[in-house]
Amino acid sequence: MPDFRREQQHGGRVAGVDEVGRGPLAGPVVAAAVVFAAGVPDDLASLIDDSKKLKPAVREAIAARLPDVPGVEIGLGAASVGEVDRLNIHHAAHLAMQRAVARLPAMPDHVLVDGNKLPSFGCSAEALVGGDGLSLSIAAASIVAKVVRDRIMARLDVRWPDYGWDGNAGYGTQAHRRALVQVGVTPHHRKTFGTVRRQLELAGAAGQ
Repeated sequence: MPDFRREQQHGGRVAGVDEVGRGPLAGPVVAAAVVFAAGVPDDLASLIDDSKKLKPAVREAIAARLPDVPGVEIGLGAASVGEVDRLNIHHAAHLAMQRAVARLPAMPDHVLVDGNKLPSFGCSAEALVGGDGLSLSIAAASIVAKVVRDRIMARLDVRWPDYGWDGNAGYGTQAHRRALVQVGVTPHHRKTFGTVRRQLELAGAAGQ
Protein backbone atom coordinates (compact mmCIF):
# COMPACT_ATOMS: atom_id res chain seq x y z
CA MET A 1 0.00 0.00 0.00
CA PRO A 2 1.23 3.54 -0.69
CA ASP A 3 2.23 5.74 2.23
CA PHE A 4 3.05 9.39 2.97
CA ARG A 5 6.76 9.05 3.82
CA ARG A 6 8.16 10.63 0.67
CA GLU A 7 5.92 13.67 1.01
CA GLN A 8 6.97 14.09 4.65
CA GLN A 9 10.65 13.73 3.80
CA HIS A 10 10.48 16.60 1.33
CA GLY A 11 8.32 18.86 3.47
CA GLY A 12 6.28 21.79 2.18
CA ARG A 13 3.60 21.32 -0.45
CA VAL A 14 4.34 18.13 -2.36
CA ALA A 15 2.16 17.28 -5.35
CA GLY A 16 1.61 13.75 -6.53
CA VAL A 17 0.98 13.55 -10.29
CA ASP A 18 -0.29 10.75 -12.47
CA GLU A 19 -1.95 10.39 -15.85
CA VAL A 20 -4.51 7.99 -17.28
CA GLY A 21 -5.09 7.11 -20.91
CA ARG A 22 -1.78 6.34 -22.62
CA GLY A 23 -3.00 3.10 -24.14
CA PRO A 24 -6.57 3.64 -25.42
CA LEU A 25 -7.42 3.96 -29.09
CA ALA A 26 -9.74 6.88 -28.39
CA GLY A 27 -10.18 9.79 -26.05
CA PRO A 28 -7.90 12.30 -24.33
CA VAL A 29 -5.07 11.75 -21.88
CA VAL A 30 -6.10 13.03 -18.44
CA ALA A 31 -3.74 13.92 -15.60
CA ALA A 32 -4.29 14.99 -12.01
CA ALA A 33 -2.11 16.61 -9.38
CA VAL A 34 -2.99 16.18 -5.71
CA VAL A 35 -1.45 17.94 -2.70
CA PHE A 36 -2.18 16.84 0.86
CA ALA A 37 -0.97 20.05 2.52
CA ALA A 38 -2.28 19.00 5.95
CA GLY A 39 -1.55 15.28 5.69
CA VAL A 40 -3.86 12.37 4.93
CA PRO A 41 -6.57 11.24 7.40
CA ASP A 42 -5.87 7.67 8.51
CA ASP A 43 -9.22 6.31 7.38
CA LEU A 44 -8.72 7.80 3.91
CA ALA A 45 -5.11 6.62 3.69
CA SER A 46 -6.29 3.06 4.31
CA LEU A 47 -8.53 3.27 1.22
CA ILE A 48 -6.21 4.97 -1.26
CA ASP A 49 -4.27 2.71 -3.61
CA ASP A 50 -3.21 2.49 -7.23
CA SER A 51 -6.43 3.23 -9.14
CA LYS A 52 -6.06 0.06 -11.21
CA LYS A 53 -6.43 -2.03 -8.05
CA LEU A 54 -9.67 -0.38 -6.92
CA LYS A 55 -13.23 -1.07 -7.97
CA PRO A 56 -15.00 1.80 -9.76
CA ALA A 57 -17.33 2.47 -6.82
CA VAL A 58 -14.37 2.82 -4.46
CA ARG A 59 -12.58 5.18 -6.86
CA GLU A 60 -15.72 7.30 -7.15
CA ALA A 61 -16.13 7.45 -3.36
CA ILE A 62 -12.52 8.51 -2.80
CA ALA A 63 -12.65 11.11 -5.58
CA ALA A 64 -15.85 12.55 -4.12
CA ARG A 65 -14.34 12.84 -0.66
CA LEU A 66 -10.98 14.33 -1.57
CA PRO A 67 -12.14 17.94 -2.15
CA ASP A 68 -13.57 18.05 1.39
CA VAL A 69 -10.36 16.91 3.11
CA PRO A 70 -8.67 19.87 4.85
CA GLY A 71 -5.60 21.06 2.99
CA VAL A 72 -6.24 19.06 -0.17
CA GLU A 73 -5.51 20.77 -3.49
CA ILE A 74 -6.42 19.21 -6.84
CA GLY A 75 -5.36 20.23 -10.33
CA LEU A 76 -6.63 18.63 -13.53
CA GLY A 77 -5.10 18.67 -16.99
CA ALA A 78 -5.69 16.92 -20.28
CA ALA A 79 -4.27 16.56 -23.76
CA SER A 80 -6.72 16.18 -26.61
CA VAL A 81 -6.79 13.48 -29.27
CA GLY A 82 -5.43 16.07 -31.71
CA GLU A 83 -2.50 16.77 -29.39
CA VAL A 84 -1.85 13.04 -28.96
CA ASP A 85 -1.66 12.64 -32.74
CA ARG A 86 0.45 15.76 -33.23
CA LEU A 87 2.89 15.39 -30.32
CA ASN A 88 2.87 11.59 -29.78
CA ILE A 89 1.43 9.95 -26.68
CA HIS A 90 4.54 10.40 -24.54
CA HIS A 91 4.73 14.17 -25.01
CA ALA A 92 0.95 14.54 -24.79
CA ALA A 93 0.94 12.76 -21.42
CA HIS A 94 3.65 15.11 -20.16
CA LEU A 95 1.66 18.09 -21.40
CA ALA A 96 -1.40 16.87 -19.47
CA MET A 97 0.74 16.54 -16.32
CA GLN A 98 2.14 20.04 -16.73
CA ARG A 99 -1.36 21.43 -17.13
CA ALA A 100 -2.54 19.60 -14.01
CA VAL A 101 0.27 21.07 -11.89
CA ALA A 102 -0.31 24.53 -13.39
CA ARG A 103 -3.95 24.37 -12.26
CA LEU A 104 -3.10 23.87 -8.60
CA PRO A 105 -3.78 26.99 -6.50
CA ALA A 106 -0.02 27.64 -6.31
CA MET A 107 3.17 26.03 -7.57
CA PRO A 108 4.13 23.16 -5.26
CA ASP A 109 7.52 22.93 -3.59
CA HIS A 110 8.12 19.48 -5.05
CA VAL A 111 6.42 17.10 -7.50
CA LEU A 112 6.33 13.31 -7.39
CA VAL A 113 5.47 11.72 -10.74
CA ASP A 114 4.51 8.15 -11.47
CA GLY A 115 6.87 6.79 -14.11
CA ASN A 116 10.51 6.98 -15.15
CA LYS A 117 10.59 10.28 -17.05
CA LEU A 118 9.87 13.83 -15.97
CA PRO A 119 8.32 16.78 -17.77
CA SER A 120 9.44 20.22 -16.66
CA PHE A 121 7.25 21.73 -13.95
CA GLY A 122 9.23 24.80 -12.93
CA CYS A 123 10.03 23.30 -9.52
CA SER A 124 11.95 20.35 -8.14
CA ALA A 125 10.53 16.99 -9.14
CA GLU A 126 11.31 13.28 -9.20
CA ALA A 127 9.98 10.28 -11.06
CA LEU A 128 8.99 7.15 -9.16
CA VAL A 129 8.55 3.90 -11.06
CA GLY A 130 5.41 2.31 -9.67
CA GLY A 131 4.75 5.54 -7.82
CA ASP A 132 1.00 4.97 -7.58
CA GLY A 133 1.82 2.02 -5.32
CA LEU A 134 4.35 3.99 -3.25
CA SER A 135 3.03 7.51 -2.68
CA LEU A 136 -0.41 8.40 -1.34
CA SER A 137 -0.36 11.67 -3.29
CA ILE A 138 0.40 9.92 -6.58
CA ALA A 139 -2.17 7.21 -5.87
CA ALA A 140 -4.81 9.86 -5.13
CA ALA A 141 -3.91 11.60 -8.40
CA SER A 142 -4.27 8.31 -10.28
CA ILE A 143 -7.75 7.86 -8.80
CA VAL A 144 -8.90 11.38 -9.68
CA ALA A 145 -7.53 11.13 -13.23
CA LYS A 146 -9.15 7.73 -13.76
CA VAL A 147 -12.55 8.88 -12.49
CA VAL A 148 -12.50 12.03 -14.62
CA ARG A 149 -11.40 10.23 -17.77
CA ASP A 150 -13.97 7.45 -17.33
CA ARG A 151 -16.68 10.11 -17.04
CA ILE A 152 -15.46 11.79 -20.23
CA MET A 153 -15.56 8.51 -22.12
CA ALA A 154 -19.02 7.68 -20.76
CA ARG A 155 -20.29 11.04 -22.05
CA LEU A 156 -18.73 10.41 -25.46
CA ASP A 157 -20.38 6.98 -25.49
CA VAL A 158 -23.80 8.63 -25.49
CA ARG A 159 -23.10 10.14 -28.91
CA TRP A 160 -20.94 7.28 -30.22
CA PRO A 161 -22.52 4.16 -28.67
CA ASP A 162 -21.14 1.53 -31.05
CA TYR A 163 -17.68 1.38 -29.49
CA GLY A 164 -18.55 0.55 -25.87
CA TRP A 165 -16.59 3.45 -24.41
CA ASP A 166 -18.69 3.52 -21.25
CA GLY A 167 -17.26 0.10 -20.44
CA ASN A 168 -13.85 -0.03 -22.14
CA ALA A 169 -12.87 3.66 -21.73
CA GLY A 170 -11.53 3.68 -25.28
CA TYR A 171 -9.18 0.74 -24.90
CA GLY A 172 -8.86 -1.67 -27.83
CA THR A 173 -11.20 -4.41 -26.71
CA GLN A 174 -12.45 -6.93 -29.24
CA ALA A 175 -15.83 -5.17 -29.41
CA HIS A 176 -14.16 -1.78 -29.93
CA ARG A 177 -11.94 -3.11 -32.73
CA ARG A 178 -14.93 -4.78 -34.37
CA ALA A 179 -16.85 -1.49 -34.32
CA LEU A 180 -13.91 0.25 -35.96
CA VAL A 181 -14.22 -2.15 -38.88
CA GLN A 182 -18.01 -2.08 -39.06
CA VAL A 183 -18.75 1.56 -38.23
CA GLY A 184 -15.49 3.36 -38.92
CA VAL A 185 -13.24 5.89 -37.23
CA THR A 186 -14.68 8.78 -35.19
CA PRO A 187 -13.17 12.22 -34.51
CA HIS A 188 -12.28 10.93 -31.04
CA HIS A 189 -10.02 8.13 -32.27
CA ARG A 190 -6.23 8.51 -32.20
CA LYS A 191 -5.36 8.35 -35.86
CA THR A 192 -1.65 7.74 -35.29
CA PHE A 193 -2.29 4.60 -33.24
CA GLY A 194 -1.63 1.45 -35.27
CA THR A 195 -5.08 -0.15 -35.10
CA VAL A 196 -6.85 3.08 -36.04
CA ARG A 197 -4.27 4.03 -38.67
CA ARG A 198 -4.60 0.66 -40.37
CA GLN A 199 -8.39 0.98 -40.45
CA LEU A 200 -8.10 4.40 -42.06
CA GLU A 201 -5.71 2.98 -44.64
CA LEU A 202 -8.10 0.14 -45.43
CA ALA A 203 -11.02 2.53 -45.72
CA GLY A 204 -9.00 4.77 -48.01
CA ALA A 205 -7.98 1.85 -50.22
CA ALA A 206 -11.59 0.65 -50.44
CA GLY A 207 -12.71 4.09 -51.53
CA GLN A 208 -10.25 4.36 -54.40
